[in-house]
Amino acid sequence: MKVLILGATGRTGKHLLANALKAGYQVNVLVRDKNKVKINHPQLTIFEGNTLDKELLAKALQECTYLISALNISRTSDFPWAKLRTPVNFLSNTLKCILELADEKVLKHLVIITAWGVHETLNDIPFWFKWMIQKSNIGIAYKDHEIQEDLLKKSGFNFTVVRPVVLTNAKSIGNVKVSYNNQPKPSLTINRKRLAQFIISILGNKEYFKQLPTLSQA
Repeated sequence: MKVLILGATGRTGKHLLANALKAGYQVNVLVRDKNKVKINHPQLTIFEGNTLDKELLAKALQECTYLISALNISRTSDFPWAKLRTPVNFLSNTLKCILELADEKVLKHLVIITAWGVHETLNDIPFWFKWMIQKSNIGIAYKDHEIQEDLLKKSGFNFTVVRPVVLTNAKSIGNVKVSYNNQPKPSLTINRKRLAQFIISILGNKEYFKQLPTLSQA
């Protein structure tokens, strides 16, 4: 089976790519700069360009059973008030292109990474985190994540929206806690590598179709 990964050169995306290949998938990636893909593998096909290029996106989607998006609104640094590199509607416009181009009979499962704090989970996060979302440029990504989620809910596709808590690069991987409606109460962090492993493991799993789990470190 073939999976298209968007955001494959990012801090989470690189783990998604490595784990998808390890699991035996044929993998397509669509990236801005192919030189940032550090893996050379016979089952990997690299497409270089913009996800909003419909012709290119259609080629990358061809024959893909699964799609994973680890895209995000990019800032010039991790500073919450740093200027944006990407348009404010980059995520939702990319998803609109996907939903327009993809065939529901071929693309069986879309997994989109958003964030804890999107939509109703805003009520579940710590007050300082909520303040950061509401007052800084971090909130721009959260608004576009909300649009993404709404688009998926209205679509006919089988989707899973993964809402991770704060992502880390900690050496300790641990297990994943899956929460719905704030139950069980999520912890505050999750390892990127472990998140990627979990996402690859649920591809095609009907238990997660049309679900929006919050994921944290168990």
